[in-house]
Amino acid sequence: MEKYFDEGKNIEIVAKEIRVGKDVSFGSNVKIKLNGVFSIGDFSRLGNDTEILGHNVTIGSHLFHSSGLRVGGGGRENHTANLTIGDRCTIHNNFINVCEPILIGDDVGLSTEVAILTHGYWLSVLEGFPASFAGVKIGSGVIIGYRSLIMMGAVIPEKTVIGAQSVVTKTLEKKGIYAGSPARFIKDIKPLTYDQKIAEISRIIEDYKSKSVYRGVNTSQNLTLDYPLLTFKDFTFNVETFEHSGAEDEDTDDFRDYIRKWGIRIYTDRGFKSKPFVVD
Repeated sequence: MEKYFDEGKNIEIVAKEIRVGKDVSFGSNVKIKLNGVFSIGDFSRLGNDTEILGHNVTIGSHLFHSSGLRVGGGGRENHTANLTIGDRCTIHNNFINVCEPILIGDDVGLSTEVAILTHGYWLSVLEGFPASFAGVKIGSGVIIGYRSLIMMGAVIPEKTVIGAQSVVTKTLEKKGIYAGSPARFIKDIKPLTYDQKIAEISRIIEDYKSKSVYRGVNTSQNLTLDYPLLTFKDFTFNVETFEHSGAEDEDTDDFRDYIRKWGIRIYTDRGFKSKPFVVD
């Protein structure tokens, strides 16, 4: 087994194999104990008060985790206790039970106190009580709202929204907006027209300009839109493809991180570095 310890931050990682990418950061009070492989991609962050137990855990690049994650629960010693999280995901103080495999795609957001379960039982099945063991699949581009529960065997298709405090109990047949207990289809997500996209990104730019003075960023002469290209200083990115080029600095980091809150997911080789508010 491979081991890593940091007594100052109370970090303990023990796994058959440990793979840590470039510029990965860990908070304090982090405990990771696996029978198999622990892998975390470039520019990812695991925050404070994290416990990860299971078999194999694979985390992609650019993960953002605030604090309070717990992975494990009953069945964590099983060889099927495997968790895979894709690139550019955001998680919080979630509980993820990995008795059976869990596959989370790219660009997925788990809101505060979301829980994922892969097994459920208590009283004897010989007395007629239920017991269930099954993995969970969450497609790319999914957002799961506050305090929602994803039950064993659930499959959520890509680019789906799960409303707050919903319970997903089965395979959702098509992408869209779901809510309730159990979660039911509410409506489709309709793509914007070209003119609507122009209006939306223009609104975001103006919103940022109104706030930039409080962040010590000068946007008066160097923030331009030639849709789908958005240029700030010498840094240009495509809001449709998320491709980017040019020089980056703390100002462009701040703008990149700001528009990311609107789901325009621009990621570069620089980490999360938004500038603090400036107080006179």
